[in-house]
Amino acid sequence: MKVRNLIIYMIVFIALGVFMCIYIATGSKSDAPAYPTEINRLVIRLGKEWDGVKGQKEQKIPSEEPFEYAVIDLEGNLLQYTKEGIATSVSTATTRFDVIRDIEQDGTIVGRILVHNPYLELQVRRDTRQALMIGALFLLMLLISVGYFLYLRSRVVKPFDRLKGFASRVAGGDLETPLEMDRGHVFGAFTESFDIMREELKASREREAAAVRSRKELVAELSHDIKTPVASIKAMADVMSLTAKDDMERETIAAINGKADQIDRLISNLFHATLEELEQLEVKPEELSSTEILQMIREADHLRKIVDPELKDAVVLADRLRLNQVISNIISNSYKYANTEIRINSSYEETGRSYLVIEISDNGGGVPEEELELVTEKFKRGSNTGGKEGSGLGLYISKYFMEKMEGSLECFNRDGGFTVRLKLPVA
Repeated sequence: MKVRNLIIYMIVFIALGVFMCIYIATGSKSDAPAYPTEINRLVIRLGKEWDGVKGQKEQKIPSEEPFEYAVIDLEGNLLQYTKEGIATSVSTATTRFDVIRDIEQDGTIVGRILVHNPYLELQVRRDTRQALMIGALFLLMLLISVGYFLYLRSRVVKPFDRLKGFASRVAGGDLETPLEMDRGHVFGAFTESFDIMREELKASREREAAAVRSRKELVAELSHDIKTPVASIKAMADVMSLTAKDDMERETIAAINGKADQIDRLISNLFHATLEELEQLEVKPEELSSTEILQMIREADHLRKIVDPELKDAVVLADRLRLNQVISNIISNSYKYANTEIRINSSYEETGRSYLVIEISDNGGGVPEEELELVTEKFKRGSNTGGKEGSGLGLYISKYFMEKMEGSLECFNRDGGFTVRLKLPVA
């Protein structure tokens, strides 16, 4: 609540309090109005008319005076009265502070007039008025308090609950839902700042995600690039082992080959761990000629097991790096599980769109038919692996890349071997 509103609230209450005090103080005078002149005239008139008055008995008459009165004789008998409930005896009139005057006729007291003092009625009326004023003041205070409570609830409690809910959503990771802007409550000045904080946190998270994605891509790319020269080292070591001149040279070459295998396993572990979340890797298709694809195949075939590879002339849409990874994975699997000659055939296919189809086949016996659909799933390997090391990610990754390039990867058995068919869209 603003200081100005608090000051106004205090001034209103002080003014009401002062007014009530002044009203009660000035209204405490309860003396009944006095009518000495009128009373004297009435006493004189009654003295003159006494002969007619004394013959009356408890006669109620209308009052022609601004006050009420009763007339009694010296024996206390009521002769006249103007209102029910007023004093009709000297003793009663005395207790009520009524005015008592003697009525004289020819200098002799013949009766008395009891002038009613409206003190009690005025007191009751005044007390009732004061009670109503105090009740009205308390009612006003109640209304102001309820209004103040509703004001606090609307301007403080509810906005605070919204801020608390917003903080909980942000802490829970919801950085998309903006905070409702409202400058009319006490937290209005902070609302925009809180939403700016949300936007900054969102931007920071996006930058962090981009950095993680970039790091994963870098690790994957470096892993792939390292595997190629390691494979060449292994191939050269195998060739050198055939021409070794003595046991020491063969042991040295075997050590080189073993270390190359160790590096290859470590790089494979790093590569597969990086690619477990494939959505982190970007695939950017571009135009590639079949000549470039053929070059990728030759580079991946470091053991020279592919027999006369030929591809039909075409320009396809593919990501150079990802397609290279797909081809390397397929040829590497053939080396590991079949270790036979590899044949590569190509053709065109028209299914609403033109595709270049590349089939990579070996003669290793293939995969059991019931397992063909499983070998392209994450961490799934065929029962023909023969205990060889592997993570079950190679074909899964390859299929993912092919689909991201708007192509496909299929596996099937043919002519006693395993065949992988790649379909690439023609540009």
